[in-house]
Amino acid sequence: MMAMEKAAILVLADTETHADLGRVANALVAAKEFKQAGDEVRLIFDGAGTKWPGVLAEPQHTAHRLYQEVEDRVAGACGYCARAFEAEHSVKGAHVHLMDEYEGHPSIRGLVADGYQVITF
Repeated sequence: MMAMEKAAILVLADTETHADLGRVANALVAAKEFKQAGDEVRLIFDGAGTKWPGVLAEPQHTAHRLYQEVEDRVAGACGYCARAFEAEHSVKGAHVHLMDEYEGHPSIRGLVADGYQVITF
């Protein structure tokens, strides 16, 4: 039996520029690749990236369809950062869980301890 990979993909990119859109698209494609391979993958929005769930949930957004393909792998968004970037309402509106495992943030150490490779975009 092949070993299953474990990856945690952190989206840190803001929503401001074309480059930011490229980064979130790359994160979504990476999540899709892990998912299609049958691997364990978690997609987490952190920092300015907490603005993305609300944006990607909009049906007219260019990356909406790609987001839908991996939406079931979204572990959540940083609660602290969602508040700091005024994205808490849009995160909740996108039905994304607010994570606060370590001082209001997702536990990166917990992911590493559970065998996840952490990849940032």
